[in-house]
Amino acid sequence: MEIFVTEDFKKDYSCLPEEIKKKAKKQENIFKDNPFYPSLRTEKLVPESRQAWSFRVDKKYRVVFKFLGESRVVFIAIGPHDWIYKIKF
Repeated sequence: MEIFVTEDFKKDYSCLPEEIKKKAKKQENIFKDNPFYPSLRTEKLVPESRQAWSFRVDKKYRVVFKFLGESRVVFIAIGPHDWIYKIKF
């Protein structure tokens, strides 16, 4: 899986606590092998017309992404669960 990141994602990531950054990297590695691995709890976000998905970093944090093709994705945002579902993209 080839992963691209937006400037907003980079900015969000840089503000995270170090512990969350480590967890995010671990989950990213799992995601590269299988974006639907059970521990990621990958889910399609609503409304479905946005074509956005998210996966779990831990119980509090999630990554929002979009598929760009069969083996390419773009990470859009990373942050607390409640915040992720309120952002516009």
